[in-house]
This record gives sequence, C-alpha cells and structure tokens, in this order.
Amino acid sequence: MLLRIIHDTTYQYGRPVVTAQHLAHLSPVDQPGQRVLLHQLDVDPTPAQRQDRVDAFGNPCCYFALPSPHEQLTVLATSEVVTQAPGPLPPGLPWEQVADGFRYYAGAPYDPAAEFVFASPRVPHHSLLADFAHPAFGPGRPLLEAATDLMQRIYKEMTYSSGSTDVNTPTLEALNQRKGVCQDFAHIMIGSLRSLGLPARYVSGYMLTQPPPGKARLIGADASHAWVQVYDPQAGWADFDPTNNLCGMGRPAETHVTLALGRDFGDVSPLRGVIQGGGSPDLEVSVTVGPPEELKALMA
Repeated sequence: MLLRIIHDTTYQYGRPVVTAQHLAHLSPVDQPGQRVLLHQLDVDPTPAQRQDRVDAFGNPCCYFALPSPHEQLTVLATSEVVTQAPGPLPPGLPWEQVADGFRYYAGAPYDPAAEFVFASPRVPHHSLLADFAHPAFGPGRPLLEAATDLMQRIYKEMTYSSGSTDVNTPTLEALNQRKGVCQDFAHIMIGSLRSLGLPARYVSGYMLTQPPPGKARLIGADASHAWVQVYDPQAGWADFDPTNNLCGMGRPAETHVTLALGRDFGDVSPLRGVIQGGGSPDLEVSVTVGPPEELKALMA
C-alpha cells in the first residue's frame, strides 16, 4: 500500500520565544515491510542549527535550534511509504518460559529486549496491571495467543473517548476510568505485560482511516496513532493495536505506518523541546494519511 502522510504542527506563542531547542520524531522508519520513499521536514522559522540523527532506540529523528526570537513555530513533515500486509502470528513460546528467560541471573546472555521489561516514566509496574492481564495468561498458554486475548479485552472493555485524557494522564488513572485514547490503551497493555515480566514496547505511527460512505477524505482530519509490540524470543517482535483489535507480525495491518519505537510515549513524542519565553502557546496539529494521488487531487 502506497501512502502519503502530511503532519502539520503550529505553535502560536502568547509572547515571543527568546530561544528554543526541539527534537522531532516525524520520519517513518525504514524496516522490513515498510519502505520510505520520501521524507521532508520543513521548519519555519529556519533553524540556525539542524541535525538528523538516530536516537538510542534506533529511530530517525531531527534536532533543531532556534536561537532568535520568534512568535510562531511551524513544523511540516511530508512522507511517502510503501507498506506490506503483516504476517500471521506464530504459536511462539509459553508466556512463563519467556518471563523466566528475562529474570536476571549471573552470567545470563544479554538480550536487547530486556530493556523493555522494566517500568518506564509513563508505564509503571503495578499489581493492578498484572491483575488486569492475568485472565488472559493461563498456565502454559503461548505468549502471543495470550497477548491477543489481552488486546481484545482492552478493545472490548475500554471506551475510546477523545479528550477524556491528555498526554500526561497516568496509566493507572486511564485503567481505572476504563476510557482514554490510543496512547492510553497502548500504555495499559504495555504495563500489563511488563508487570508479568514480559518485554513490551510503545510504537508511535499513523493509520489510514476511511471517510464515511459517500464522503470525501478531509485534509487534516487524521491523527497520530499508537500501538504495542510484544517480544517472543522464538518469533521476534509482534504488533498489537488494542484500539482497533488488530495484530500481526511486522505491523497490525497494512494500513499502519511506523514512526518510532520506545519505552512509552515520552521517548517518541512527535515534537518536543525546551523554550525560553513563549507564555501559553496555542497548538494546532493536523494529520492527513491517504493515497498520494487522492491527496494531490484534494489539495489542488
């Protein structure tokens, strides 16, 4: 599937920003099943310093600095990618065997996935999260089968409610109120798995949505998306989207575009930074995902 993504972010500041430094995770990752054909990042005002780099988790990102006063910041990311359909989930290993393999003992061989067993700033280890996961994790059950069950439970029991949480809402609060957005659903699933000693990580990305029948696609009406990867040493990383009840090897569905991987949202926020001044800014974000020719016609 060929997709174009247009991600437009504008900060209008209440008073001038004297100086600023920002880090953008807005470039899709080139990986098996996802090929990046084009990526362009336009920043206004033009940064005095800009550097494309790879972060600690292997994600492409862009650092830029604005040392001169400015009252508005616009960051426009345009990307084109080709995605492939996911593979089916293999049987994999019993979940207890996977958890036991990530318990520390002297002389154990290092597995990079161990970094994603620990609690992270936005995803704690907690008995409530372990209790939430336990019904899916019966004795001897294959990990990926149990993770599918957990994903389906989140999908059925949680209510997607835009505006019911924000980027700083604690994971346990979202679990207790049984509502939130894709970020919350991903954090709950990750926390539930890690609380059982299982490696899980956060995926930031996009998803192609379809307009209502008979309606044209609206420019800027989409949003960033988030889902989960679970690690089975035999199968590798498998993708689970609890917001939409989709899963597979490589991605939850052909419609999903991977931006970045991390411990939680804080590692892969599309745009974050440190500013001096600015007051209380007004933020506008618009995301459009669709076939390039369709978007070209709509924007003509």
